[in-house]
Amino acid sequence: MFNFFKILFSPVIAILDFITKYFKTIVFLTIMYFIFADSNEGLTDTNSFANLQKIELSGPILDVSKTLEDIEKAKVDKNIKGIMLVVNSPGGAVAPSVELAYAIKELKEIKPVVVYASGVIASGSYYASIWANKIIANPGSMVGSIGVIMQGVNAEELMEKIGVSTQTVKAGKFKESGTPTRKWFDYEEKQLQSVIDDTYNMFIADVADARNLDVKNHTQFADAKIFTSKQAKEVGLVDEVATISFAQNELAILSKVENPIWKKEDKFDKFMDRLVSETISNVSMNFISGLKAY
Repeated sequence: MFNFFKILFSPVIAILDFITKYFKTIVFLTIMYFIFADSNEGLTDTNSFANLQKIELSGPILDVSKTLEDIEKAKVDKNIKGIMLVVNSPGGAVAPSVELAYAIKELKEIKPVVVYASGVIASGSYYASIWANKIIANPGSMVGSIGVIMQGVNAEELMEKIGVSTQTVKAGKFKESGTPTRKWFDYEEKQLQSVIDDTYNMFIADVADARNLDVKNHTQFADAKIFTSKQAKEVGLVDEVATISFAQNELAILSKVENPIWKKEDKFDKFMDRLVSETISNVSMNFISGLKAY
């Protein structure tokens, strides 16, 4: 029983451990940051002369509030003449991916946007990138996976073995669609399939529109296929296969910038973002490890 509660509360324990170990360090670094920031106010800020900016999109696409904030700031910054979206993401949830896609579309109406696929640009992260002026892929990157998926488990037999059953009160015929406690009924599966199909049709229609492709030939560029950079160029998903220096030069040309000066990311903000990201990752891994051990 003790082990069970230990596993159950492992995420909370991990967070408390992190706060205990690093809280003083974070406070100290925050104070030092503001001290040095205040002392350097009179010095020349390189970012005040910056005319190009990189925005990173990495990891699973779930909460995109920070990326949307960066896009909005870049959009209204009159000094910034062009944006490079550096992508290395396997995709993620539909809604935030679409949100990013249309944020990039709006941004492109104001200033040039070049997407550079540094590793993986697939599914939702490809969706997010389609409206850029150009998509340039690293020679070793993986592109595509234009598709939609919904998965669930059927734990009915397991629940029977351990003596667990569900009790349900509902209103609405489809309210239990996707439940893991039993096999889905045919009408439930059919309705869920219609949702997936409709989402997929939206995906391929937007890709075809943005990339000037024929949606009738979607099985050639979509159908959840994974492509190498070279293959992706052949089917029209990317414009060039090249390195990041090439992508930087292309953005400078599109932005009509003769002396490119890239905006530098605030080191403290970058440190805090990484710290939070690693903390969440560690908490998740501790929780998963605890479940495995159990």
